[in-house]
Amino acid sequence: MCMSSSSTRLSQTDWLLIATLSMLTFVLGTSEFVIVGILSEIADGLNITIAKAGTLVSAFAIAFAIGTPITMSLTGHLERRKLMLGLIFVWILLNVCSSIAPNDEILLLTRIVTAVLTGVLISLAMVVASDSVPIAKRGVAVSFIFGGFTLANVLGVPIGTFIGQHAGYAATFWLTSALGVIALVGVFKVVPVQQSTATSSIRDQLRLLANPRIMIAFFIPSFGFGATYVVYTYLVPVLELELKLPSTWISPILLAYGVVSIFSNILAGKIASRNPIGRLRFVFIVQAIVLAALYVTTASVSLGLINIALMSLMSILLTTSTQIYLIDLAEKFNPEAKGLAASLMPVASNVGIAFGSALGGLVYANGPIMNIALVGGAVALLAAALTAVSHRLDQRA
Repeated sequence: MCMSSSSTRLSQTDWLLIATLSMLTFVLGTSEFVIVGILSEIADGLNITIAKAGTLVSAFAIAFAIGTPITMSLTGHLERRKLMLGLIFVWILLNVCSSIAPNDEILLLTRIVTAVLTGVLISLAMVVASDSVPIAKRGVAVSFIFGGFTLANVLGVPIGTFIGQHAGYAATFWLTSALGVIALVGVFKVVPVQQSTATSSIRDQLRLLANPRIMIAFFIPSFGFGATYVVYTYLVPVLELELKLPSTWISPILLAYGVVSIFSNILAGKIASRNPIGRLRFVFIVQAIVLAALYVTTASVSLGLINIALMSLMSILLTTSTQIYLIDLAEKFNPEAKGLAASLMPVASNVGIAFGSALGGLVYANGPIMNIALVGGAVALLAAALTAVSHRLDQRA
């Protein structure tokens, strides 16, 4: 079903494929992010502390970051549609096992394996979309697929949290299992047979990670996401302590933040349509200004909330461009590792989230809370610098 690269329009078949893959990422995102909303229920249900339940979140991120590229290399020679169907089926079983896990050790194990499968399925969705739609429309396709994660935060997580709070955490896992079945049927009916191009050894594919151009490109989204999460991780304390807003305002503001990020995702597709890396240089500079501005705008409730909305608007403008850029670099330097390259953006985002959260925590613990705004802005400037380096290297090629 690969389309001609000369075509500049998306057919109905293309849109159906994009919608199906977006539904898949919505399901995967809901399963990944909803854990934060039901930590208390998990802790009560398994008779453990909330801190210990929180290891489910960190373990998921670590397993995702380490396991995804390795598994992509191991499975790179397999036909993509069959691989996706098999992985989704196992993913469903793991969610069922999570719902009936007798203790936290079993639950932790099922979540670790789920994390790896989640990373691989996201990567496969990106590769299938990139290879199936016209080249000129890859940015649109990838931005819609990333949009599944945005929708998961706005819709899936609140619903899953509500169900977990009122029917127990196991009910949330049953929900994600049911959603997984829907995704499985969709992929079975819509995703075309698509042979992998990876015929080299695992060692040859992993050699891609030694390429300095790939590593520079990898750290662009790492620092981009890290900049946002230096601040976002401590957004609730900012709202409560700096803007002095009542607790009843917090949930609506977080919901509004998620809604604004939908528009960020749409703009990400526009940025990726032409000269994406060249444009991202300036996107990160604007992001740095927006984040740093929080240091002064939180003196006013209205200005602070507007600034936070702009922060959300800037938050994921990098996703589509960096995803496509990594795939294109692999096509140039190691075509058989394109699947591995597709896994690097999701991995980079998790690295950035972990790095940004940790850095924000360090700043928060050792000075005035709004120092996180200045540090977040500085990290965004690092992303801008790396993007400028990549752009200059592209111009020389």
